[in-house]
Amino acid sequence: MNRSTNQGIQASIAKGWKPNAYLTNMSMAFFQNPADFVATSIFPICPVPLSASYFYTFSKADLARDNVQRKPAFGHVNPAIMGQEDNSYKCQVDQVLVGIDQIAQLNYQRSNAPGVADPRRAKVRFATEQMLLHQDILFASKFFKAAAWGNVKTGRSTTPGTNEFWKWDNSSSDPIGQIDDLKAEIKRNGRRTPNRLALGVDAYIALKNHPDIIDRIKYTGTTANPARVTPQVLAELFGVEQVKVLESTYNTAGIGQAAAMDFICDSKAALLCYATPTPQIDEPSAGYIFTWDMLGNGQPVAFDQFEGAPADHSEFIEGLMSTDMKKTCDDLAVFLEDCV
Repeated sequence: MNRSTNQGIQASIAKGWKPNAYLTNMSMAFFQNPADFVATSIFPICPVPLSASYFYTFSKADLARDNVQRKPAFGHVNPAIMGQEDNSYKCQVDQVLVGIDQIAQLNYQRSNAPGVADPRRAKVRFATEQMLLHQDILFASKFFKAAAWGNVKTGRSTTPGTNEFWKWDNSSSDPIGQIDDLKAEIKRNGRRTPNRLALGVDAYIALKNHPDIIDRIKYTGTTANPARVTPQVLAELFGVEQVKVLESTYNTAGIGQAAAMDFICDSKAALLCYATPTPQIDEPSAGYIFTWDMLGNGQPVAFDQFEGAPADHSEFIEGLMSTDMKKTCDDLAVFLEDCV
């Protein structure tokens, strides 16, 4: 039957065809690749029982000093000093609410529309994405900026001076030698060799195309598997456990304005640091992410669903998180700004 005629359309409807029905096997949803989120990939997460409290910081100077002395005859040496200080954290609560119109939802329930057509399913994912996005924005403001660290180096296009270096897209630069020098500096001052390197997108691109790095791997490929500079390859060249490219993006414009997309973390910067994979009582770490489990369900990010007032015919999906992203040791990190 030809649907281009009134008779054909009416016959198709009688057989169950629904005009203007949405596709249920695809949609245009700009959810971010979960692997792009970076907040929890650099510094360890430390669950805490209280929203605000203290932790010990033992004196590096006392631990690194030689306190062993020659024992005098018939006497003893003075006891060695092992100093400690109290440091604090404070987890603040952040929240997102997403509303669902129960009346509008009836159309989807009665038509048994699957998948992307279900507003509840889509908005649960939206709330999840919002919490991940917010965590990355906190990470950028707490860790990935020059003002956060005491040890900062700045890239220059002219001959660098103290605390400066050649930009990585300059032919005079030596990023592998530079990272080796910085690792030795952090080892000397912080007593740990850096194990993580976080790279802004433009900084990563500059390293991928740096002639010194390409020269080191150019004979490792084959026709079927040509040599490529990847984060894993850079980790091997720099001698660190992990190289993480900070690729998450966000919209900086307000509601009703045209989207203004940008990378959350400074695309031209880098952070070299030492961090433990999990909280430790006998290891230092450049930073920690303290998380308060406010709902007691063991999750740093909690979700709930509840109904609004009866006359509103609405329900809400709630996301909650309580965290304090805190620098805990300046000597274990160096921030590189203006790498390109």
